[in-house]
Amino acid sequence: MTNRWMNSLKIGFTYIGTVVGAGFASGQEILQFFSLFGWWGTIGIMVSTVLFIWLGTRMMLMGHLLQAKSYEEVNHYLFGERIGHWVSIFVGITLFGVTTAMMAGTGALFEEQIGLSFHVGVIGTAVLAYMVIIRGMEGILSINALVVPLMLLFMLLIGIHSWQTRDFSQLAQLEPSNHTGNWLFSALTYVAFNLAMSQAVLVPLGAEISDKITIRIGGWIGGVGLGLMLLIGHIAMQLRLDQMISLDIPMALVIEVLGVGIKMFFLLVMWGEVFTTLIGNVYGLAANLESAVPMGKKRLMALIFICAYAFSLLGFPTLVSYLYPLFGYCGMFIIALLIVRKLPA
Repeated sequence: MTNRWMNSLKIGFTYIGTVVGAGFASGQEILQFFSLFGWWGTIGIMVSTVLFIWLGTRMMLMGHLLQAKSYEEVNHYLFGERIGHWVSIFVGITLFGVTTAMMAGTGALFEEQIGLSFHVGVIGTAVLAYMVIIRGMEGILSINALVVPLMLLFMLLIGIHSWQTRDFSQLAQLEPSNHTGNWLFSALTYVAFNLAMSQAVLVPLGAEISDKITIRIGGWIGGVGLGLMLLIGHIAMQLRLDQMISLDIPMALVIEVLGVGIKMFFLLVMWGEVFTTLIGNVYGLAANLESAVPMGKKRLMALIFICAYAFSLLGFPTLVSYLYPLFGYCGMFIIALLIVRKLPA
């Protein structure tokens, strides 16, 4: 029983770590997909939490039942061989786009919060990620087991501080900002994007676990954890929304009042969350491209980092605002078939 719960925690933390990257930890994703919709964003978070639990678990179970070595095998099962091949290409493009956003996020973190060069942040993170990623899935699991509990702790600190210092009655009167779009569609887009991106890690992770119950418990831990982190960050930002909109890293303003030491520690943890998503994406992308690109895996991963660095120069908010919703629209097809298709026998 103890071993089952330990494995479930590893699954849940890896699920959270795969989703929580630069956009989430910095507050940009919460701002763009939820907080700009006022109190409707809170309902959107509840919907997202249910979908994260349900569909994330189904994705891991499909990987387990198919004994899939890569996300391409699950896409073939969902869509058929021909369409599944093109969907896998889309997922690869998604992973590269998110990798680019992760690297841009580290540059924004170093430049805006630490006062160092954007390029130092991006290149330094890429080098460290490359050193870890050559260890494979073991390295990914180990880093998530370390970083995710710290991120959960910081979100709880933010929630406690907000509860003690702010008037929560004003949340019920908050109106959406001058923002076009629909809150429900935004929530669905957010889940679709993140699940499409998380395929690279969740599918092979499910294949490695021999017990379905362990996978289900891990799915609940991951989905509920993501929902709580979204909700705490959303409420904290709603209370200071007018100050958040113009920042690349709005969450840093939320925890600034907790002291300089706590803020720097949070920035370190946030960098760790960016790091976990970055290595997961590059690992999945390189594994899928290895059979098609005639070069060694190490060289392939190095090439991915170099190309992502070039695209990261577009800037972090630009990538989150335009690329993430675009990928989310395409990811809708994946979650639709996750719902419709039966689990393999």
